Amino acid sequence: MQQTYRSNIEDYLLWRGDLTFRERPFNPVDNLIFSVFAYLPLDDLVPSEAGHRGPTIKDVAEEFAKLDGVEIKRRGYSERILQHIGFFKTAAETRRFAEVRLSGFKNKFDKDVETQFAAVSFSLEDGSHYVAFRGTDATVIGWKEDFNMSFMTPVPAQKLAVEYLETAAKTLRGKLRVGGHSKGGNLAVYAAAFSSWWTQRRITAVYNNDGPGFDQATIAKEGFRALQGRLFAYVPQSSIIGMLLEHSESYTIVQSTQKGIAQHDPYSWTVLGTSFVCVDTVTDTSRFIDKTLKEWLGALGPAERQRFVDALFDILEATDITSFSELSTNWFQRARSMGEAISSLDNESRTMLIKTLGLLFDTVKGNLKVLLSWELDREQLKKVTK
Repeated sequence: MQQTYRSNIEDYLLWRGDLTFRERPFNPVDNLIFSVFAYLPLDDLVPSEAGHRGPTIKDVAEEFAKLDGVEIKRRGYSERILQHIGFFKTAAETRRFAEVRLSGFKNKFDKDVETQFAAVSFSLEDGSHYVAFRGTDATVIGWKEDFNMSFMTPVPAQKLAVEYLETAAKTLRGKLRVGGHSKGGNLAVYAAAFSSWWTQRRITAVYNNDGPGFDQATIAKEGFRALQGRLFAYVPQSSIIGMLLEHSESYTIVQSTQKGIAQHDPYSWTVLGTSFVCVDTVTDTSRFIDKTLKEWLGALGPAERQRFVDALFDILEATDITSFSELSTNWFQRARSMGEAISSLDNESRTMLIKTLGLLFDTVKGNLKVLLSWELDREQLKKVTK
């Protein structure tokens, strides 16, 4: 049985923080840290134009430190955002990250065109840069755009990612690394694959940290082939998000201290030295969910997927929530609003919704037999090897 480690990116700061990027080169763990930084609320703290002379991580951390409890409450920062800010402050106290400069912060949220996008560029003292794309936030629109990826390429955020990378590359001289966590990883790969030849040739690595993949037609594009050997995907052992759709690159499986979908949390990924602690295969549950979702989506055409996603989110939006965190408040009224929204659907839409969910249920039921066979095979292997 493989040893379970407990150290994570927070421990990495304590261990490696005293060594600059000139003294010890960039590594995959640094990539995940910059991907986490992309979730920070950097509005009014980082200039919108990419460049070398933006504020340092230390400068921005000092601005965060000025926020008192009243201001934090006024801004509505979630516990998750406060965790990211605390982690960022810790990084600001290290030699490795303190003098890294931030620039080019873009943050676009548009309900009408179903877009949630944010990105920021980091300039390291060794002359290289890391372009980080933000993953999905807790907003309903952010998740709607993710679901839209099942039938639409490109979604608005993917187009914005290409534009952002091209603009940043014109200003930032030197080697480029591109990455992100969750949807941010998908945006990083898409931006790199569909950027110009001039930009692509400067990219040394693209990191997809448990982000979804793409449909086969998109992966077949020349840009993906041009990046072979420079695409790196990392997923936790019980990955769900990162196993969605298809990947052109092979992925590295990272050990996590959490279980199930909670392994999507980047703070749960275990670290040893300058690398992630890796395992040989994803869990049976991850394979089961991956197989089920792929078969379910494969049975639906793009138009059917779009109608299902639109109907599902119309029901959610009937509750007047903008963030999934709001579902836990006034739950009885929210549930009542969703019930009324389902009742008000036209017959065709309601029939489609029920039929699609029924197909998902049948797919789950059929694949349960496969999951049980995996469990039996593993138990038999244990008996043989005793």
